[in-house]
Amino acid sequence: MVLFDWVKTEPYMASLTLFTATTLHTKHGFGFQRIKLFPSKHHCVFSVSASASSSPLKALIFDCDGVILESEHLHRQAYNDAFTHFNVRCPSSSSSSSSSSDQPLNWDVHFYDELQNQIGGGKPKMRWYFKEHGWPSSTLFETPPTDDDDRANLIDTLQDWKTERYKEIIKSGTVKPRPGVLRLMDEVKEAGIKLAVCSAATKSSVIMCLESLIGIERFQGLDCFLAGDDVKEKKPDPSIYITASKKLGVSEKDCLVVEDSVIGLQAATQAGMSCIVTYTSSTASQDFSDAIAIYPDLSNVRLKDLELLLQNLIRLYYITKFKWGTFFQRKNPNQSVESRTNNDAWIPTNMRQHFTSSAVQSERERVCGAGNWQQQQ
Repeated sequence: MVLFDWVKTEPYMASLTLFTATTLHTKHGFGFQRIKLFPSKHHCVFSVSASASSSPLKALIFDCDGVILESEHLHRQAYNDAFTHFNVRCPSSSSSSSSSSDQPLNWDVHFYDELQNQIGGGKPKMRWYFKEHGWPSSTLFETPPTDDDDRANLIDTLQDWKTERYKEIIKSGTVKPRPGVLRLMDEVKEAGIKLAVCSAATKSSVIMCLESLIGIERFQGLDCFLAGDDVKEKKPDPSIYITASKKLGVSEKDCLVVEDSVIGLQAATQAGMSCIVTYTSSTASQDFSDAIAIYPDLSNVRLKDLELLLQNLIRLYYITKFKWGTFFQRKNPNQSVESRTNNDAWIPTNMRQHFTSSAVQSERERVCGAGNWQQQQ
């Protein structure tokens, strides 16, 4: 949801400011973007229309956990079941999780929410925890492992068992996709836009999850599918999205990512992609200021909304850069437009890639009228 708010100001002032989506929330926690439009004596019609040929969106990429399904509580359950099964006991109690030397490790809700929002991937989570709180004893190792090979074996075994347990939970039939996901996927495919899923989770569990939740036909129809096994570094490293861009044959600037957490958002933006967020209860309080939009879910989000969102951002940029910059900041008439304007800092860094010279020429004429963009002060 984007809210446009007209604000009266100086008659010669023409600017557009994009406020971060997290600055405004309803009492129910729904966040949205607020864009202030400052009127000017130089009238500029702000209109948008979406079409397949003009759409900046060439590929839509979904994260899986938290986006296609709310799954973090299921992952936590599977980890704790694995810790109990192998009687994993850390050497000392931890104030951040329900664990002690005489009880199997148990990650509580609060701790796991923090952990999964800071570290991507199951093995990195466990490796970090054991480094911080001490390597555990277990039925696999009576005494805590001390060499790297034994520690890697412990983590691999726990992760494999956890993955199979997670699959059992998904197969139980009690888990459903989040609202609007299937409809949006179908709209994207019908429009001829490429569709992908990129998850940091183990490949076998993601495949089973997708086949169960979106159906085998939709899964096989994906133009690209990548899991944590396919890249060396986990999110927030951008590797998975950069790899997806190459496999899709689509430039990063023409991809839009759907994420649920700041880790995923960072991965997308560092890859040079625009990103929207559909937050969950465990991520709602995170800083999503680099997202171009924030939604509680996708139930009211359609493909045309995403296309218009991208087009609106581009047009807002042009209006700001060429109405404010050209009309009111010109010091030297012979200086280039690009070098004499410096008022685009509010644009998310990843969005600036959309603003190529050819696009600037066509859009400034569309927005401000052919030849009028060089109008004198």
